[in-house]
Amino acid sequence: MRSISRLSSLKGRKALVAGGAGHVGRAVCATLAELGARVAVVDLDAKGLPKGALAFPCDLTDEAATRRAVRDAAKRLGGLDILVHAAALVGTSTLEGWAEPFERQTTKAFDAALRVNLTSAFTLVQEAAPALARSGKGSVIFFSSIYGSVGPDFGLYAGLKMANPAGYGASKGGLAQLARHLATTLAPRVRVNVISPGGIERGQPKEFQRRYQARTPLGRLATEADVQGAVAYLASDLSAYVTGHNLVVDGGWTAW
Repeated sequence: MRSISRLSSLKGRKALVAGGAGHVGRAVCATLAELGARVAVVDLDAKGLPKGALAFPCDLTDEAATRRAVRDAAKRLGGLDILVHAAALVGTSTLEGWAEPFERQTTKAFDAALRVNLTSAFTLVQEAAPALARSGKGSVIFFSSIYGSVGPDFGLYAGLKMANPAGYGASKGGLAQLARHLATTLAPRVRVNVISPGGIERGQPKEFQRRYQARTPLGRLATEADVQGAVAYLASDLSAYVTGHNLVVDGGWTAW
């Protein structure tokens, strides 16, 4: 029987993180690097990356550029074992027609959410799949959201300059279904799983935080650190017999 320390080790593995310069993405990169993986990042912004991470600046809505970045990263790393999609157009985006009441949300903003949150994941996996399969231990992790599984509670946002656009939940729900599809398509050499966090504390208005905490069994919002264990589990051999799974990290939000 292998020890837990050996099962959790990523020593010698190569990881590509899309959206690795974001709040969650940086936590993902730090986790993978700490467990021994070499990490490359695909993102518009390469600032604030963990020491040693390779940066491949790229607009994930540009299919050709995304495919090129995957090929370049795999070449520089000498292969790919792990692919994480942590990029997202979120509710706080200032995109016109996005953070608005439903009747004022635009198809342009809705389509933008699909391109960033969903279509880019399809493109990344399609381009990375051969390298991941050659690894023999390929692991793909998508970051969805509780709002990919349940509808929003608009009482949380009443009177606040915050929103939960339709495109966000639709794209995140699609991401979870894409993972289930790919889990069967790419098996047995590549596993595909999802992490669905609840709300993550990031300086939201105090009233929102109070409402959210009252709605959550564990009584608080998440932090980036709360997803690190999920990443370590799904990226490593700790989850060698797990694929097509949606790991919810929400403090019990969806348990009601």
